[in-house]
Formats: sequence, structure tokens, C-alpha cells
Amino acid sequence: MSELFQEFRWRGLLADATEGAEAALASAPRSAYVGFDPTASSLHVGHLLPIMGLVHLQRAGHTPVALVGGGTGLIGDPSGKTKERQLLSPAEVEANAEAIRSQLEPFLDFEGVPNPAVVTNNLDWLGGMGVLDFLRDVGKHFPVNVMLRKDTIRRRLEEGSAGITYTEFSYLLLQSYDFLRLHRDMGVHVQLGGRDQWGNITSGIDLIRRVTGEGAWGVVLPLITTSSGVKFGKTEAGAVWLDPERTSPYRFYQFWLNTDDADVGRYLRFFTLLDRERIEELDRVTEDEPHRRVAQKALAEEVTRTVHGDDGLASARRASEVLFGGGLEGLGGREIEDIFADVPSSGRPREEFSGEGVGILDLVATAGLVKSRGEARRTIQQGGLYLNGERVNEIDRKVAEDDAVEGRYLVLRKGRRSHHLLRLTD
Repeated sequence: MSELFQEFRWRGLLADATEGAEAALASAPRSAYVGFDPTASSLHVGHLLPIMGLVHLQRAGHTPVALVGGGTGLIGDPSGKTKERQLLSPAEVEANAEAIRSQLEPFLDFEGVPNPAVVTNNLDWLGGMGVLDFLRDVGKHFPVNVMLRKDTIRRRLEEGSAGITYTEFSYLLLQSYDFLRLHRDMGVHVQLGGRDQWGNITSGIDLIRRVTGEGAWGVVLPLITTSSGVKFGKTEAGAVWLDPERTSPYRFYQFWLNTDDADVGRYLRFFTLLDRERIEELDRVTEDEPHRRVAQKALAEEVTRTVHGDDGLASARRASEVLFGGGLEGLGGREIEDIFADVPSSGRPREEFSGEGVGILDLVATAGLVKSRGEARRTIQQGGLYLNGERVNEIDRKVAEDDAVEGRYLVLRKGRRSHHLLRLTD
């Protein structure tokens, strides 16, 4: 058994592989690729599993190839979809494709190693290929009756209310041709993908065999759902993106920190490079002392550090501490909006805060943080009222515009957990 497959198996990363794949990866350094369709301006956490597959391949001495689907992204992969994707413009696809390499750099070594990672774009060969050439050189190798039996197409025909368009039907041929071109041009012998890509991968292997007479292999990774059956990476707020402009490091960190006890052991194996001994130790702590959430903290720290660096992790930790009584030092308005997005909030005209400002008793009572001015007074006397993270000691304290972060935000807190975000409005 190859060390790479041993690693895949104990981590739960191996869903299936074509015959001979393990021996091929054990016998010599190989180039292996994963395709990424640039259908958005950022990758999201759903892409992390195939990325980690490439990471383990590179650590085992193989060359990882990330194929950006600048061409196929104009079509859309029907895999796992019950209706046709909204097609993007060439300009949108190109912009999205350019963002992908930068998001892969924290995971893969692109220089300074014997097997540097490579990024390539299938628009380079699909963009200039004529339809007649494609049908003659590629289409003739694909019997329609065989294509109809492929899972990705069969499911759409059975489940999709509108069936499948010829545009998406052709995706199988395009992805297969990608594998052939990578095999010919770059010596790629292995394709990785999610389990829903099995039909596409085996079609590419068949095409390589028909055209070149040579062998190629596929390895598929599991499709992840949470212990409650929800698709991994889906939240009430939508996808969890790798781009900090779309999902802040704080929100990203919180996503992992909120992992259920039943899932955290799997996620540590899937998404971190912690060794087996350390992960099994965290499994034991989760079982014996689940309230400490040690495994969740380790998971959140490892993945956040990888994606956002040490500075991003430090920012996420600092933001998290604010919710548990920390000060607001160093936080800007955008971070405050993000951190306190789920707490009660209200607005109050900025003009009221000119001059001497608004009395603290009136401020917290009208905001609803306390039920009355009397309760506000008692809370101050007991040392339990905070403004922007600082304890309020004076009952007659006035709050002016200068007290607001960026002249707009006032964070009121009662005790350690009760917050209210007040915005100064124009």
C-alpha cells in the first residue's frame, strides 16, 4: 500500500479510485490535477477537500496541477445540479479565474521545491478550437447511449424538471478533453475530484486510452455532509468564502469554531495537516470534556491560519474576544458591523450627540438594553455597564459623537453577554 493512500484512508479522504491508481501513485512521481470552475470571484470551503487532496499529493512527491476552467466555466458543470447554472460572461469568468491562484498559494508550493504546483487554464486550448474540429476529434469517441448512463447526466434527466440542455450535455466531452490535453501537454496521469465527478473522470480516462493507448487514473474524494445531513459549507448566511472581502476572518473562524462535536474529528482529518496522534488526542478530549471545545478551537486556528495567515487568525481571535468582554481597541467600523451583526441594534440621529451629548441612562434605556433608567442606574452602580468595551462608572455620564467608533458606532454591553449596537444616523 502506498504511503499516500495510507494517508488518504486514515483521514477518510478516499471515496474510490480506478483500478491501478494506487500502484501508479506508488511506483513513480506523477502529475495529478483538480479542476476549479471559476463560477464565482472566490473559492469557498466546499473547495477545500480537493485542495487538501493536492496538498497531500505534493507532500508525497507528486506534482499538483490546478486547472482553472476558463473555458468550461462558460458552460457550467451539471454535476450535482438539478437545473442549469446561470452562464457568466467571458469577462466575469476571466476575473474569477485570476483570483483562484492567489487563493491556492497558502496551500501549495509554487516554487522552491522539486515538484512545484502548476496552474493552467483550459481556455488556452478550448478558446481557439473550432466546433467542427471538436466534434471530429473528440465527439466521435463518445457514444450517446454510454453518456446517458453517466451519473451526472442520468440524475439530471431523472430529477431536473427541465431535463438537460445540449450545452451542459457537452460538458462531459469538454472535461474529458481537458484530461487528454493535460496528459499530452504536461504528462498528467491522475485526476482528483469529488465523488460526483466519477463519470467525468472515467470518461477522460477512456478518451486518453482511445486516443493515445496509454493509461490514466482517477481518485475521488467523499462528498461531505454534516452529522445533521446538511451539505457542508452551507450556512444561513450563504457560502463561506476564502476571500476575506466576502467572508471576514472572524466569520471564517467562527464557522469552524461552531463545528458540531460529531463532525469535528472528521474535519480535523480532512482540513488540517495535524498528525494522527494529535487528532486522536483531540478526539479523546472531545469525548471526555466536550464543553471545553478544544478540538473546535484547534480546527478553527489551523484552517484560519492557513487561509488568512497569522494576522488574519489574530484578527479573528481579537474579534471573538470582543463578544466575551474584550475591548474594541484596533477595531474599525466594518469589523464592528461584522462582529455584532447578530446582536440587537438600533439607530439614533447623530444631531442628538452634538454638544454635551446624550445621558448614559437615557441611552441604554431607550436602546432596550435595560428595561428602565432605574435598572440602568443599578447596573452602573454594580459595575456591569460598558460602553465600547470600557466600564461606565458615572451615572451622569454623557455620550457624545466623539465617543463613537469612526463617528458612527456605539457598542453597549450589560454584563458579559448582553450587547446592543447603536448606529448614529444622519
